[in-house]
Amino acid sequence: MGLTLIEKILLRASGKKELKDFVYAKIDFCFGNDITAPLALRQFESAGFKKVFNRSRIGFVCDHFVPARDLKAANNVKMLRDFSRRFKIKNFFDINNCGIEHAFLLETALFSPGSLIIGADSHTCTFGAIGCASFGVGSTDLAAAMSEGRSWFKVPSTIQFIYKGRFPKWVCGKDLILHTIGKIGVDGALYKVMEFSGPVIRKLGIEGRLTMTNMAVEAGAKTGIIEPDELTVRYLKKVTNNKTPRVDIEKLKSDKDAKYDDVIEIDITKLEPQVSCPHLPSNAKPVRSLSKVKLTQVVIGSCTNGRISDLRIAASLLKGKKVKKDLRVIIIPATPSIFRQAVREGLISVFAEAGCVVSPPTCGPCLGGHMGILDDGEAVLATTNRNFIGRMGSPKSFVYLGSPAVAAASAIKGRIAHPDEVHR
Repeated sequence: MGLTLIEKILLRASGKKELKDFVYAKIDFCFGNDITAPLALRQFESAGFKKVFNRSRIGFVCDHFVPARDLKAANNVKMLRDFSRRFKIKNFFDINNCGIEHAFLLETALFSPGSLIIGADSHTCTFGAIGCASFGVGSTDLAAAMSEGRSWFKVPSTIQFIYKGRFPKWVCGKDLILHTIGKIGVDGALYKVMEFSGPVIRKLGIEGRLTMTNMAVEAGAKTGIIEPDELTVRYLKKVTNNKTPRVDIEKLKSDKDAKYDDVIEIDITKLEPQVSCPHLPSNAKPVRSLSKVKLTQVVIGSCTNGRISDLRIAASLLKGKKVKKDLRVIIIPATPSIFRQAVREGLISVFAEAGCVVSPPTCGPCLGGHMGILDDGEAVLATTNRNFIGRMGSPKSFVYLGSPAVAAASAIKGRIAHPDEVHR
């Protein structure tokens, strides 16, 4: 019996000849952020660890509460900086050289397709889009991995999703994953791998693929993954300035006789842009059915949709227009390099002239941290990944999830709107 791509990566990392139900595997890279890593450092100290396994294979990314929103946030960053100095960890990333971790780390060339990655953040699954086995773990697991360089894994089974058909206008990776989660539910892939494949995925840009794997966890998945191809290689070369080492992508494919837990085929030909309604990502509906929903705020950014292609789409709709009066519209480029590219292309000027506020790279409002918290009764259309009760502030607020195109159209109309309503 053949192996899936995830199984191949775990088998290689285990150093064994045969894959068992559980593996103790060597990791290629591990990381935490300014919320989760301090917890890991406390566990590291309490366990009595005296060394790290590799000072080049550990990363700390300060992204959730930066610029520091309060004294506690500032203290967390200081803790990570001091630990990094003590153990000579090379990859400490603060505000002057940082960004939202699941976008920023792609630019660092610290790992490549086929890597086994763990991160103390549930959206670590994002890196599956470039063919990595990438798992979110708890802070205690991160602490142990920083010392041992290994971690325990229960080998997950895989569901294969095959996307077919033609791309309708305005439909993108965000719509595909919202529709998929709506189809299978928030526990439809519980502790399984979502392997995205088919002709539609091969035509989808890498940033669209990153959006899809980013949200695999919202269906309960352990991770998401997509077989890397030449498009993957070209993308990584571009964002890392040719620093990513060349890998044999032909070996990073699931075998034709691999065993899948299920195979689900989805035809997207008639799919409309999707919006997930409060209070679950699985509550996905066509955008036109929600035209009466008025908004208080729009957020375009996050590790899900804060990349340059997302900003380009939003700017193409906002150019020459104004956001609805009294509506707060917040734009958050995911990394400094994306911010600089947006400046060079004139996108930041488009946003400013339309009446948007542009933030430095930060997770900020996505987790209800800062830079756009909601009060009672307020409603937001966000390009983020979660819309649980109280996710972006008050438990009495309402979070709707959508694509950058839907968000930009909604910013102009002041209500949830289809991009066709504002596109000239």
